[in-house]
Amino acid sequence: MEFALKQARAARFRYVLDRRQTLGPLLIAPAILYVAGLVAIPFFLALYYSVSGFDIVHLRLSFVGVRNFVDIVQSSIFRQALANTFVFTIGSQVLAMILGKTLALLLLRDFPGKAIVRVLVLLPWAVPVALGTMGWKWMFDSLYSVINWTLQAIHIIGPESWPQWLGEESLAMISIIVVHAWRMFPFATVIFLAGLTAVPSDVLDAAVIDGAGFWRRTFQVILPIIAPIVLVALLFGTVFTFTDMSVVYLLTRGGPTNSTHVLGSLAFQVGVLSGDIGRGAAISLFLFPMLLVAVVALLRVLRRREI
Repeated sequence: MEFALKQARAARFRYVLDRRQTLGPLLIAPAILYVAGLVAIPFFLALYYSVSGFDIVHLRLSFVGVRNFVDIVQSSIFRQALANTFVFTIGSQVLAMILGKTLALLLLRDFPGKAIVRVLVLLPWAVPVALGTMGWKWMFDSLYSVINWTLQAIHIIGPESWPQWLGEESLAMISIIVVHAWRMFPFATVIFLAGLTAVPSDVLDAAVIDGAGFWRRTFQVILPIIAPIVLVALLFGTVFTFTDMSVVYLLTRGGPTNSTHVLGSLAFQVGVLSGDIGRGAAISLFLFPMLLVAVVALLRVLRRREI
């Protein structure tokens, strides 16, 4: 009798788990807890701190309203970081997309060592960001720069005109854009490969028969077909880049003279290193409305493409 009751309870339990109303919430619960613990709670804490005068010197919360936002908007460093964020995001995304598209077209062809090349392409994405950025920092070094030695060896620059890649404002911005594009282009390559392999071969054959050249096939046939996939990749890449501060912090720490700060690195410097939690939270919150506008715009374009 007791064994039969246990079997009945087990069968009832399995029946409950098989129901969609029970199994669905149970499977999605870990994702909800993850978002709530690592995204929602820090976000609301940032909102709370941004309207307070909280810092590590005076460990007390005092309501200051929008004073933190007014102070940072009036700061020239913040305005420079805001402009740098857009330059950094747009520049690195455009460069990563161009490199990804070019490499994807090359990888569609058959050549010896293709499997090895595919593995090597994924290395910038798989290698730890600190390790890769430190390697680039050595290549940009003012004395031992491999880039400068190479440029001198092929007679592009002279021994007395070596560029200071991380010491000049414009060159430092170009450097962080190049390094971040190097990190992101494997992701773009994989996305483009997935899209290009999905293009029907009979469509391309018909375009060739009609006399369409490489550029016309690319911009009038291939890109319209893979546009939804490219927009999704662009959406993720924009979010990752807009909120990223690792390359900037590891390579230049916002220098020289705060010329390469982005919003993420400036918020970290003000809120964590300087201890002004309120202003640091206010700076970080400027990322939210801008990302929201960018994401909504890209999703609207994607929806129109699907329709």
